[in-house]
Amino acid sequence: MAPVTEPTEPVTALRRLLELLAEGAPVEDFAGPGARARRAGAGADEQALVEEATRVALDIRRTLAQHRRREAELTALFDTAGDLAALRDLDAVLRAIVRRARTLLGTDVAYLTLNDPVVGDTFMRVTDGSVSAAFQQLRLGMGEGLGGLVAQTARPYASADYRADGRFRHTSTIDSGVSEEGLRGILGVPLRVASRVIGVLYAADRSVRDFAPDAVALLSSLADHAAVAIDGARLLEETRTALVELNSATETAHAHSEAVRLATETHDRLTDLVLRGGDVTDVAREVAALLRGGLVVHDADGAELARVATEPIGPPAQGVAASRSGGRAAAVDGVWVCAVLAGPELLGSIALTGRPDLSDTDRRLFERTSLVTALLLLLRRSVAHAEDRVRGELLSDLLTPESPGRTRDSGSQTIRARKLGVNLARPHSVLVLHSDAALRPRLSTETARRARALDGLAGLHEGQIVLLAPAERPGELARSLATELGKALGAPVTVGSAGPAGHPTGLPAVYAEAVRCLEALHSLGHTGCGAALPDLGFVGLLLGDHGDVGGYVHRVLGPVINYDAQRGTELVHTLRAYYTHGASLSKAKDALHIHVNTVVQRLDRIRQLLGEDWNSPARALELQLALRLHLLTTSGPPSPR
Repeated sequence: MAPVTEPTEPVTALRRLLELLAEGAPVEDFAGPGARARRAGAGADEQALVEEATRVALDIRRTLAQHRRREAELTALFDTAGDLAALRDLDAVLRAIVRRARTLLGTDVAYLTLNDPVVGDTFMRVTDGSVSAAFQQLRLGMGEGLGGLVAQTARPYASADYRADGRFRHTSTIDSGVSEEGLRGILGVPLRVASRVIGVLYAADRSVRDFAPDAVALLSSLADHAAVAIDGARLLEETRTALVELNSATETAHAHSEAVRLATETHDRLTDLVLRGGDVTDVAREVAALLRGGLVVHDADGAELARVATEPIGPPAQGVAASRSGGRAAAVDGVWVCAVLAGPELLGSIALTGRPDLSDTDRRLFERTSLVTALLLLLRRSVAHAEDRVRGELLSDLLTPESPGRTRDSGSQTIRARKLGVNLARPHSVLVLHSDAALRPRLSTETARRARALDGLAGLHEGQIVLLAPAERPGELARSLATELGKALGAPVTVGSAGPAGHPTGLPAVYAEAVRCLEALHSLGHTGCGAALPDLGFVGLLLGDHGDVGGYVHRVLGPVINYDAQRGTELVHTLRAYYTHGASLSKAKDALHIHVNTVVQRLDRIRQLLGEDWNSPARALELQLALRLHLLTTSGPPSPR
């Protein structure tokens, strides 16, 4: 039997890293295997291997944590939708929303207040995580404190440190309750039914905290669900009252009940569809069938996201504005439009065609569709942001050259790229894009979309918007992108390009050349154009790292050189003499020892070969430079005198 060999220290370290990943160990534990390898006397290469494996393991742990967090958010959001479908116990639904608001935003406390239209203030209805009895019984006058201002203005407000925030009208009652609860960072968003504010949903910490825009959007989405629950409970109560007190209104009450039932069932169907992995197109197809019409979904920029059973239409701006301000679906020229909102933020719009008249039931169903669509768009944006961040980090690593303190790991970069669907074994070109500063966020988003379509990468590098794509002809791609993105943004987009690089190690140099190309385009006044340095003539030749002299000469002078080679003529010699003697026909004929008519005939032939503008100042400069380079490359070194 062969002897069993003990595993080497690197193998032991790698095995331990995998065990830590499987255990979900804290970050600090991942330094242990590397430390043990060093103490065991592992060589430099082995230590480097363990350190790289540790870094990759931490990246994997971070990615898994992000996925777990997103899954938790998704589960909580759809659990809320499931509670909403019951519409039996309003208090239970509101407690669930407040509890999930606290969980999703990771705050110490969450609470919900409702407006009292009789008294004219807003009062505490539900709390989660609160320990102060005084705080749980607070009433806020309209405009008082953060919550009173949200209730009055119907806009979300956030304070990193409420006690020290002078933007709000402080009162002794409110400040006392907040202090007793120990709250510092507070975020509040309005609860709206149609255009009416009925209360405020809050998330708060007992320490100073800045609330990011994503947190505001998420809490606003939960607030929309809370408003739907309250509105649904109100409808049920009205139905019960009508059945008990007004026997003559049985049919009307039944219609109300049926509307709530149908809306609930539809919401359940849509929720189930999303939980099974459906996207915006699946939701649009389901709702179009239920409403017996055509449906088009647009994003906030007007780009079509889904279309079912109708011709392409643009987002009706008038209808979107009316729906956004009124909080209900609006009809414009026979098309029903509903804004897709996350709190005050416009995420997109839904247009329903083929149904000029909608019943209240169908209209409510159409409006509920916007809530489900908002959840899908928020989740899709969250995933896209995470993916774009990973792509941007890889792009920066690929474009950053080696330095004394930084060495490139092409193998690791190739593996990371493969996980993103990018094959670095193919030749890649680099494009640098520029637009007006106000349009840079939109340009960055559009560039990321193009990158995904091209199986490439996009992101910010050294303050530049950069696209890395598998392309053999970067100039053609640059011109195409300048045209397409210019139309999409409605403003000039300038694109400098270079490449391709056959290996990832060549990408930093290619990026530097693309930046020089972009600067040259601006210097030459070619804003809104796309090109590679070879497309810029002698300017590109001078700016390039490795000027293609022969290629430049043939691009400028090729037709004339080929004509001489095929027919044994002397057009190149004639053109050189013509320019050498100041574009003088008489001096050129003397130098060539031919008749002036022959010179004219030869120049006319050159015009036919090069085009009517061959002797314009710009073309003449190009031709003279090409003639000199042609002479240098064909005559060899001068003889010594």
